[in-house]
Amino acid sequence: MKIFAENKNAHFEYEILDAYEAGIELKGFEVKSIVSHGANLRSVYATIKNGEVWLLNLDIPPYQPKNGPEKYDSKRSRKLLLNKSEIAELMGKIKEKGLTLVPLKMYNKGSKIKLEIGLARNKKKWDKREDIKKREMTKEIRREVKFRN
Repeated sequence: MKIFAENKNAHFEYEILDAYEAGIELKGFEVKSIVSHGANLRSVYATIKNGEVWLLNLDIPPYQPKNGPEKYDSKRSRKLLLNKSEIAELMGKIKEKGLTLVPLKMYNKGSKIKLEIGLARNKKKWDKREDIKKREMTKEIRREVKFRN
């Protein structure tokens, strides 16, 4: 399994409650572009419209800029492929206050490109500070152990 893109900021900004694996409706040249250049998951989010899950603001640059299709919109909305039961479950949970769908990583599974999306809640400022403190403490412990050996 090769990871093409990862949203590292998502775990810092959000508390991930649940994760789902979804397929993405892509065009052939977009698949080639993701495999060769990757994609940018920062500032990307998912929403539910008319019983379908859509990924908004995903930037996939053209595979060959000079030889690509005319009027290609690299940030077009892309449909996520989930089971109806998963979509119904997400619709129920999204109605709760403060929950959102955030993409976590894009990877291949066999010959398909999959996207892991997380049901997330915004972290408070003190939660972020706590994460930073934990990270600093683990760095300090590693330095001490390395120094003593």
